[in-house]
Amino acid sequence: MNHLSLVIKREYLTKIRNKSFIVMTFMSPLIMVGIFALVAYLSQLNNEKIRVIDVLDESGMFRGYLQGNENISFEMLSEETSLEEAKTNSSESEDYGLLYIPKTSTIAELESSIVFYSEDSPALTMMNDLENALESRANALKLEEAGYDATTIKNLRLNIRPKLETFAGEETSKMGSGLKLIFGGAAGYLLFMFIIIYGNMIMRSVIEEKTSRIVEVIISSVKPTKLLLGKIIGTSLAGVTQFAAWVVLIGVFGWVITAIFGIDPSAMQQQQAATQAAAMGGMEKMVQDVFMEISNLPILNLIVMFLLFFVGGYLLYASLYASVGAAVDSETDTQQFIFPILMPLILAVYVGFFTVIDNPHGMVSQVFSYIPFTSPVVMLMRIPFGVPLWQQLISVAILFITFFATVWLAAKIYRVGILMYGKKASYKELIKWLKY
Repeated sequence: MNHLSLVIKREYLTKIRNKSFIVMTFMSPLIMVGIFALVAYLSQLNNEKIRVIDVLDESGMFRGYLQGNENISFEMLSEETSLEEAKTNSSESEDYGLLYIPKTSTIAELESSIVFYSEDSPALTMMNDLENALESRANALKLEEAGYDATTIKNLRLNIRPKLETFAGEETSKMGSGLKLIFGGAAGYLLFMFIIIYGNMIMRSVIEEKTSRIVEVIISSVKPTKLLLGKIIGTSLAGVTQFAAWVVLIGVFGWVITAIFGIDPSAMQQQQAATQAAAMGGMEKMVQDVFMEISNLPILNLIVMFLLFFVGGYLLYASLYASVGAAVDSETDTQQFIFPILMPLILAVYVGFFTVIDNPHGMVSQVFSYIPFTSPVVMLMRIPFGVPLWQQLISVAILFITFFATVWLAAKIYRVGILMYGKKASYKELIKWLKY
């Protein structure tokens, strides 16, 4: 009888039939979509609000030149209005704030003389728009004061946007690195979260069986190595099933919620997208660049390597979590062992986001993409930037060799620790168990 397949089947069915597993399979996507929809709805309400700014321009230099936009509206006050009167009226009204431009002897003095009054600290994006409008007009006046025609100088300015192309003749764009980081970062972070969530699930399962003494019956007919592998693979399949269900349910719930409440999910990014589009020559150009960069990504390579590193990385860490569960009697005793396991994962995320983005082919990035405890995250982040296939295969081979070695060592701890009760394990004890 194939004991391994029986253990896998038992672990899988036990997990997916658990009430909490079923509830969280449906509730987690609903909560995630609900939070996203709420943030999008609130952001949409915030963007629809027009901020009215009163302007007291004693200099007369900006009157008729301050133009509002979809979020800001300027209301010019009479030059005869005093500052105190303007502050009082603006404070008592529902206007967002008061922009005071004093009369100065020179244009240069405006740099440190203009004041914006408001009830609270103003929004950063609004202040950036306001500062840009003031600087544009003040610089034009400064040029005219120096005897230059500001309009002519503006027309003479050239905006250089070099075309990006590889030595092989493939066209790229500025947003290419950002898209590559998004693809690689999402893959690495997804693996990071999967290991933590389902690694803890395996550890708790081992602890529960150990404390209930069920494992004493199981271990009499199943070898510890097969039992360990069966628990890892069975829980992994349950995790993959839940993850697939999440993907489907998030799509369904997202479509239903946005359709019912009329929420625009892109509302949070409209202003940023418009700014980027203007800088790059329009929305049409930006969309074209996005599709061009996505088509240049090694999609098939990413999918295949994601599956290999996902499976290898999870199995590697799952075996460590299972051995920790066998070594302790309660979940509270796991902290001293869990931290060393999590450290390489955390290090991999930091190396990925702070090193790969800056230099994906540098020495640090390459070294950490071969270390099996960090390679699943770091290498997945490097692949979109173009990594030779032989390097990827070597990294995968090292990962799986390390996994088999780790399972062998973890099984030694597992077969001893699973029957140990009432004694808190230490690192010294674990070393002894490895010698048995």
